Amino acid sequence: MPEVVFSVDQARSMADQSPPGHNRWHPDIPPVATVRPGSEFRVECREWTDGQIGNNDSANDVRDVDLHLAHMLSGPIAVEGAEPGDLLVVDILDLGPVPQQVGDAPGQGWGYTGIFAKQNGGGFLTDYFPDAYKAIWDFHGQVATSRHLPGVRFTGITHPGLFGTAPSAELLAKWNAREQALIDTDPERIPPLALPPVERGVLAGTLEGDDLARVGREGARTVPARENGGNHDIKNFSRGSRVFYPVHVPGALLSGGDLHFSQGDGEITFCGAIEMGGFIDFHVDLIKDGMSKYGVTTNPIFMPGNVEPRYSEFLSFIGVSVDHAGERNYYLDATVAYRNACLNAVEYLKTFGYSGEQAYLLLGAAPIEGRVSGVVDIPNACCSLYLPTAIFDFDIRPTAEGPRRADRGQCAISS
Repeated sequence: MPEVVFSVDQARSMADQSPPGHNRWHPDIPPVATVRPGSEFRVECREWTDGQIGNNDSANDVRDVDLHLAHMLSGPIAVEGAEPGDLLVVDILDLGPVPQQVGDAPGQGWGYTGIFAKQNGGGFLTDYFPDAYKAIWDFHGQVATSRHLPGVRFTGITHPGLFGTAPSAELLAKWNAREQALIDTDPERIPPLALPPVERGVLAGTLEGDDLARVGREGARTVPARENGGNHDIKNFSRGSRVFYPVHVPGALLSGGDLHFSQGDGEITFCGAIEMGGFIDFHVDLIKDGMSKYGVTTNPIFMPGNVEPRYSEFLSFIGVSVDHAGERNYYLDATVAYRNACLNAVEYLKTFGYSGEQAYLLLGAAPIEGRVSGVVDIPNACCSLYLPTAIFDFDIRPTAEGPRRADRGQCAISS
């Protein structure tokens, strides 16, 4: 087993680990370890909310999640010799739930998918599903099943939702300025347009007192992906992937977490993956001056791994950039088109007895494929959602006999 450079006791909060991790992006958070180029090492991770979600049949915990604590990141890990302008080469060797453990923390034999309430984060379809819901998934090797979504069984593409390098002070200031400018266009919007720095709930490794408060005032929240990588939520960041991260500070300062047992493209419920804690094994190297050599300046690039479920048959749902209820056309808007593809899939699954909320949870967690199919045929962009037929224990294909409607139970709801 590779050397563990960041260890996690899943019975304790991230603040009580030794050393603690962090939940903001900031260049002054001190590294917990230093590794050399060419080395292999293991990082252990907490689930992204720091264990706020329980293995139960109520979604009140999803409704009441304190997002000031998220995401809980392991690190930073310094890479010897890394300098601004380099590319940090990160190979994902292995990852998974907490090994050989069953317990109360997500990743100890189970995980969850949540629909976040519109008042607290929302999701891709939040105007249609404004309340909090949850599905618990049990892990059986590579396979997940849920008591809240009967009739479904699939192989997950296990991956980290969030890893990245630390921003420079200059880059951090740019993030904060442009995101605040966006917030200022509609400061009372629910859910908000972006999340500005805030001292509440800040964790910055071993920093305390004035230094910790300053990170709270300046540090970027971890919800979006940015130039340093961050919360990409790309399901194909799986075993065998190689990611090329821009380096903005000496040592690169690699951090991350938010491990997922599985996820559909888009992670559409906001907490749409099967969330868990666990471990991830890395190999790192450097390409000196790689940012200028390859023109990598605003985002990482990556090579997908070869590990994914072998689903060969899909039922695909199409959406175009039209508001069908209001009969309003949007010009080549791929977001509207993909939202319609998702809504079309939800309506279809409801004919088999699933509630809309169950269908929404399923599309967030299962290894669906989302594709931008056309963005030139004015005025309508076209997106498509590919749903594997084999994940169901009944036939979901359209037939002359009609859908096989049955009692599919219910997901966890909030009171």
